Amino acid sequence: MSLHAVLRGNAQILFERIEIFFDGIFGGADNPLRHLGALGLFFLWILVATGLYLYTVLDTSIEGVYSSIGYLSQEQWYLGGVLRSLHRYASDAFVLAMMLHLVREWAYGHYYGFRLYSWVTGVPLIWLAYISGIGGYWIVWDRLAQFSAIATTELLDWLPFFNEPTARNFLAPDSINDRLFTVLVFIHIGIPLMLILGLWAHVNRISRVDYLPSRNLMAGTLASFLVLAAIAPAMSDAPANLAVAANEVKLDWFILFIHPLTDITSPAAVWALIFGATILLFALPFLPHPRPQAIAVVDAANCNGCSRCHADCPYEAITMAIHPDKPGHKIAIVDPDLCASCGICAGSCPSSTPFRSQEKLVTGIDMPQQPVDVIRQDLETQLAQLGGSTRLVVFGCDKGADVRGLAGTDTAAISLLCTGMLPPSFIEYALRSGADGIVISGCHDNGCDFRLGMQWMRERLAHQREPHLRPSVPQDRLQVIHASRGESRQLATAIEEFRKRLASQMVASTKPPAFSRRKV
Repeated sequence: MSLHAVLRGNAQILFERIEIFFDGIFGGADNPLRHLGALGLFFLWILVATGLYLYTVLDTSIEGVYSSIGYLSQEQWYLGGVLRSLHRYASDAFVLAMMLHLVREWAYGHYYGFRLYSWVTGVPLIWLAYISGIGGYWIVWDRLAQFSAIATTELLDWLPFFNEPTARNFLAPDSINDRLFTVLVFIHIGIPLMLILGLWAHVNRISRVDYLPSRNLMAGTLASFLVLAAIAPAMSDAPANLAVAANEVKLDWFILFIHPLTDITSPAAVWALIFGATILLFALPFLPHPRPQAIAVVDAANCNGCSRCHADCPYEAITMAIHPDKPGHKIAIVDPDLCASCGICAGSCPSSTPFRSQEKLVTGIDMPQQPVDVIRQDLETQLAQLGGSTRLVVFGCDKGADVRGLAGTDTAAISLLCTGMLPPSFIEYALRSGADGIVISGCHDNGCDFRLGMQWMRERLAHQREPHLRPSVPQDRLQVIHASRGESRQLATAIEEFRKRLASQMVASTKPPAFSRRKV
């Protein structure tokens, strides 16, 4: 195993443990680590909204730029000062969420295969965010802005693109004019617009994007910013004075960390780090990775064009076209470059029911590596071998806690590509075939490796999404358990608790007659 694989595996374990810990505090829907992308977009909207107001009161002249911004924090602290602080803290939070999102996606391996496009389009956004952030500090034109401007231009001067040193433009009081701040404001507005466009491209191939986190998460983060604005409001440093070197400034380490890094090393080392990291990020998806799994396959004879697979696909890999053999009907078309091989489409297909009388079950859309027919055969084989007083069938997920080791004399265990691949009719089929209870194990809320697998499963069980579990199936014989890769022990404990509860129910009341096994 390569060093990269070891590092990524350890990082994934660390993220999973932290996310599970946060789930216990916030819940999956409000866990910030599970919604970093949506949080970043929320912070960006705060930046845009507050920035628009700050722009309206900004004087772009050399004499007026510092005083107009200072007016917000001192004279109009109740509105302009608060908005300025929100702008400052939201920018730091945006950078933090962006970098955590980057590291998390790398740790989970979400950067190659069908996710390559999203990864590659996300890398340039890092450059845009830092360019906009550094330029925003220049607009204030205090000592920190002076320090950043000189440090940045000295760093730029190392590049061979400039014929004359640009840093000399900030070495004398008369070396700048009003035009500089007009250009800075133009850049500070234009680059975020490019950032928004880049974010649209970044999520373009993902369906049902969370453009905003939950209301609780938005309210909590906004309240945190307001508390910070009250405790430590954003204030300008002393006004810039190019006749005096700017020393002992208070840095924003989220955005301006590059300046002390340059002082510690050298411009050459910093540029080597920047360009090296950028090249590495672009190259990661093209490094050797596990062979991709087979994509979904459509069987024209069994596809009736219902479009459920198209509606449920998390990555818009399925489109509908005119059926070649059935006039007036449509047929699903799978894009091999977008298919995640998750099998969610097979779980949504109405033909994926084990009650069909075909000797070999052929469905409208299926996964070659784990066809629905093979799942039915595996289920029937394990059910025939079950004994004991309380027989369970456990359906699990390859991306979550491993359920294969749970198989025993009283437990059948089947692991699927994704929990969302399970057609609800398999639950009724297993109960009719002799199972006393069904356990469905999958990833935590909002932690599905394929984004929507567990969400669709819950909605199908709750009769909110087609195909849904029939109302005649007793809910007390069904248990859904969330368990990630490292929670196999917790899963086994929860299953035993369900088994005991089910056994006590069967003893306390007359056991209902078993469903008659039949195929339709």
